[in-house]
Amino acid sequence: MAGRLANKVAMVVGAGSTPGETMGNGRATAILFAREGASVMLVDRSLKSAQETKGMIDAEGGKSFAFQADVTRADDCKRMADKCVEVYGRVDILHNNVGIGSAGGPVELSEEEWGKTIDTNLKSMFLTCKYVLPYMEKQGSGAIVNISSLGAVRFPPYPMLAYSVSKGGVNTFTRSVAMQYAHQGIRANAIMPGLIKTPMAIEGISERLGIEKADLIRMRDAAVPMNRMGEAWDVAYAALFLASDEAKYVTGVELPVDGGLTCKG
Repeated sequence: MAGRLANKVAMVVGAGSTPGETMGNGRATAILFAREGASVMLVDRSLKSAQETKGMIDAEGGKSFAFQADVTRADDCKRMADKCVEVYGRVDILHNNVGIGSAGGPVELSEEEWGKTIDTNLKSMFLTCKYVLPYMEKQGSGAIVNISSLGAVRFPPYPMLAYSVSKGGVNTFTRSVAMQYAHQGIRANAIMPGLIKTPMAIEGISERLGIEKADLIRMRDAAVPMNRMGEAWDVAYAALFLASDEAKYVTGVELPVDGGLTCKG
């Protein structure tokens, strides 16, 4: 272990992945945080998925424990924060990775789908911060890393209204938290992944649009200036930097991890 997070306690929300030993952004981040010396609380709605991540960390000699929670529920978020402090004594890093996609504009989207997307992508971050921030305040330190999306600032190839609005909200939420807590030694930053080759992205979009996975992958690769999609590890390494003391003078930023898509006309 290189030790960039030595003696830190990290809570990774959305630390599981799609069924099986696949590698999503949250799982990659949890594994990388453990490799760098953090003790990691692995939070996921699926306890089995969080336990699979724990097995991967155990195999490398890292420290972690799995915890089941639905972070759209306030009582689950309170239990989560309290449990982390009960087990590890503190919480230095909160990494919010939970999110879902939803296609359609205001006419096509159902009210139920709108509400589910906003709750999962945005309300969840409000609730995790609501219960973790008081512990960080007591410590006088902390780092929050929220996963947003390039869809917050660029129109996707097809309408994704609720998704884009929720991710735009994540950016605004992150800036607000960063400014409110800067004088207390607490930092908050957002990562805006572009086209990332994760199971959730490829399988979900392929199913929604009725496109073969191989064709979708070729299309997404071709759309990126670097001629390829990113990997979960690209998002994880950005999160590692923002969570570490190397970024101790960085707060309120929205960091694109997109292979140059932000610059593309």
